[in-house]
Amino acid sequence: MESDVLKHPERETHNFFGMVTGSPQMTEFFELVRRVARADVSVLIRGETGTGKELAAQAIHRLSGRSDKAFHAVNCATFTAELLASELFGHVRGAFTGAVRERKGLFELADEGIIFLDEIAEIPFEVQARLLRVLQEQRFVPVGGTQSKEVDVRIVSATNKALRHEVAEGRFREDLMYRIRVVPIFLPPLVDRQGDVELLAWHFIDKLNARQAMGRTIRAIEAAAYEAMLAYRWPGNVRELMNVIEYAFVMGDGELLRLGDLTPEIRGEPPSSRDRWSEGDVEQQRRQIVAALKASQGRRDEAAERLGMSRTTLWRRMKELGIGHLNG
Repeated sequence: MESDVLKHPERETHNFFGMVTGSPQMTEFFELVRRVARADVSVLIRGETGTGKELAAQAIHRLSGRSDKAFHAVNCATFTAELLASELFGHVRGAFTGAVRERKGLFELADEGIIFLDEIAEIPFEVQARLLRVLQEQRFVPVGGTQSKEVDVRIVSATNKALRHEVAEGRFREDLMYRIRVVPIFLPPLVDRQGDVELLAWHFIDKLNARQAMGRTIRAIEAAAYEAMLAYRWPGNVRELMNVIEYAFVMGDGELLRLGDLTPEIRGEPPSSRDRWSEGDVEQQRRQIVAALKASQGRRDEAAERLGMSRTTLWRRMKELGIGHLNG
């Protein structure tokens, strides 16, 4: 029935430096970004995982007076203390094992520009004092060095944690918190963005249709699938929605995106405990496993949960089907 199918809606869409929306909440956020970009102060972007914090930081850079200068981003959670200090401040030859030559850090490379410190709540405590000095004095000393260097860098940082709580727990310096959050801004989660689940679902469908590399073109969404997506909380936000749409392209067939194409958690079903993979079409199994791995960005534990199987079973089926490691 026509009433059980939703076709592509005609809605006004805004694309703000890569952030696509139709919601008034995001329109307000964009206006806030425009205002804070004009002032040459440190900005802290608060937002859940997958909401687009780096896109917001890039927008601040492009709207700021430093737009013609460098923009460098670093994820503070991916480095040890020693390596993060080297990444930010550089090092001299012989500063530590493996430092066979002098290396410039991001502060030197971003002089007169902007550095984006993602997941700043994860920055090791011993590196926080170095960062505080740069913010206070606009000077730093490379790891292993003795001579300080002067820089002019604006800091934009992001976190999905409450820094005041991190300070109270002794994991983050209070003086550094005040330095980096001169202006805090809050990026709304997808669930609070009115109309954006539908709009972004179609945005990603349009992109995948245009690529013509998924073996499928989607023209409509089954009403049950649409209602399930609206009811879901989207803890991974826009990134998760993008992965789910890609997953659905591979899981199903035909021009209609059905409820069964979506992941068990969106359908409101617990992962199945029975092994649905002992028999059946081998190529279909391969497609489903590859889709789950892509949607999970290569994380096998998450992919196994999506597929309703144990991690051991997933590993065995990947080996049997000749599927290598995927990074999403």
